Amino acid sequence: MRTLLAIPIFNEEKHLRAVLARVREYVHEILVVDDGSTDGTAALIEAERGIFKVRHPQNRGYGQSLIDAFTFAQDARYDWLITMDCDEQHEPAHIPEFIAAAGEDDADLISGSRYLAQWEGNGRPPPDRRRINRRVTNLLNSVLGLKITDAFCGFNAYRVDALRRLRLTVPGYAMPVQFWVQAARAGFRIRELPVQLIYNDPNRHFGGLLDDPDARLQHYLDVFCAELAREPVVATSGISTVNPVCSG
Repeated sequence: MRTLLAIPIFNEEKHLRAVLARVREYVHEILVVDDGSTDGTAALIEAERGIFKVRHPQNRGYGQSLIDAFTFAQDARYDWLITMDCDEQHEPAHIPEFIAAAGEDDADLISGSRYLAQWEGNGRPPPDRRRINRRVTNLLNSVLGLKITDAFCGFNAYRVDALRRLRLTVPGYAMPVQFWVQAARAGFRIRELPVQLIYNDPNRHFGGLLDDPDARLQHYLDVFCAELAREPVVATSGISTVNPVCSG
């Protein structure tokens, strides 16, 4: 089973070396996608040996970085792709658990969940992030027939062949919302894996209008409704036709 670990990066010179050192303990094939960093991140990446590198000449968005990682894994014919962030808020020690779960060969997506289990020393997310995550997660479950507990965890494992069934286009932080709609329609087999909830810096921001929680939630809902409207709902898909969020 060939497994690639991909890390989307934007201005992470503070954490990059430490994160790469940790993940190298568990996996040998690593891709970093530098999303147009403007600090010293690019130079640090260039100095790293034995990893694959993709660089955007300018910032294109977290979602686009993940989409590029998906494409890289498909083109290189990996079996599984694991994604994690570079801000030291994902514990690399979970990587073997994702690999073991993938090896059981009963899922297309192994979705990390920070809310599936309690961990000693678990952090506390900013209230607006938890509120928005809960709202969107509940919406996805009710409309798409899913049973997930964390819609926005970036620590996941994907069966690469299954990713070929998706056509993802949202470049920013709302890409996971589009992903869940397409994954549900594509009939992905989904299981969750508990991961630690770590918030080292509660003041990290999204940037622009998305720093306003109400605007961020509305953006997520707009992407959700646009993706639902993209194609007719199939009656056997488990996707509800009753969706007051998108009505009117």
